[in-house]
Amino acid sequence: MGNLERKIEQVRSFNRFHTLLVGALNEGMLNSEFPLAQARIIFELAHSNDVAAADLVETLSLDRGYLSRMIAALYQQGLVNKAADGKNKKRIVLTLSAKGAAVFASLNQASVNEIGLLIAQLSGDQQDELVSAMENIRRLLGDSPVPHNYTLGPPKPGDMSWIAHRNAKLYTEEYQWDWTFEAMVCSIVSDFVSNFNPQFERCWVAEMNDKVVGSVFVVRHDASTAKLRMLFVEKEARGLGLGGELVEQCINFARQKGYKKLILSTHSILAAALQLYAAKGFELIAEQAHHSFGHDLIAQTWSLDL
Repeated sequence: MGNLERKIEQVRSFNRFHTLLVGALNEGMLNSEFPLAQARIIFELAHSNDVAAADLVETLSLDRGYLSRMIAALYQQGLVNKAADGKNKKRIVLTLSAKGAAVFASLNQASVNEIGLLIAQLSGDQQDELVSAMENIRRLLGDSPVPHNYTLGPPKPGDMSWIAHRNAKLYTEEYQWDWTFEAMVCSIVSDFVSNFNPQFERCWVAEMNDKVVGSVFVVRHDASTAKLRMLFVEKEARGLGLGGELVEQCINFARQKGYKKLILSTHSILAAALQLYAAKGFELIAEQAHHSFGHDLIAQTWSLDL
C-alpha cells in the first residue's frame, strides 16, 4: 500500500470512528425520536434566518426528494412553519414553530450533555488539544471557523520550551530544515532565559483558545541597538494581523527603552516575514550565502532606525 493509500485509509478509519462516536447510525439522534436528517433540519432552522428548502439542499447536502419528505414530516408534527417569501411568492420560507423551538432546546441540551460526558474524562490540557485538533481539521479541509481573538502576554512556565519546539517543527514542515536548526533555537531561548535583562529585554507570547500561537523576543545587542528574534506565528493564527502586532510591540518597546536601532536576522526564503519587515520600515543592510540546516541559504540582516 502506497503512502497516499495509507493516508486515505486513515481518514476513512477516522470517519467510521466519528460516525459511531456521534451515533449517526442510530435510529434516533441523541436518544430522541428524530432521525439524523430531521435533527439536522431542526438545528439548521434554529440557527438561521430566511431559510427555504432549496437552501437546505445545499447546506445539508441532502437529496431534494428525501429532504422534502423530512420537512413534510416535521410540518405534520407541528414543528415547522411554512410561509411564502414576501419578495418571492414562489419561495417558501421555513421556520421553527414554538413547539419546534422547544424540541430544538431539548435536542441542544442533550447534545451539550453528551459532549460534556464525553470530554469530562479528559484533562484540561487534553480538552484544549482536542479542540485545537478539531479546528485544524476544519481549516485544512476548507472550513473556516470564526477567527478567535488572540491575547499577548509574558511567557509562563513551559512556554519557552514550547516556543523552541514549535519553531523547530514549523521550519521543518515548511522549509525542510533539519534538526540543527532546533539546536540553534534552543540555544537562543536558553540564552534569553539565562541572561534575561528585564529592563531592556522582553518576550511576548500570543495565545488563542488557551494555546500558544506565536511569540517574539527583543534582546539587547548593545547600548544603542536592540535585536528582534524568534518571531513565529502558527498556521491557524495567520491572517489575523498577529505577526504585525508582534513586530509592532518590539518596535514600540525598543523606542521606549531608548534604543536607536532595531535589527533582526532572517533568511531570503522567508517571503512572508520579509514582506512584513519591509512594511514596518525595516531595510535590508546585509546578505551572506551559507550552508546551514541542511540547505544552501542566504542570511539577511535588516535594520530599522528608531
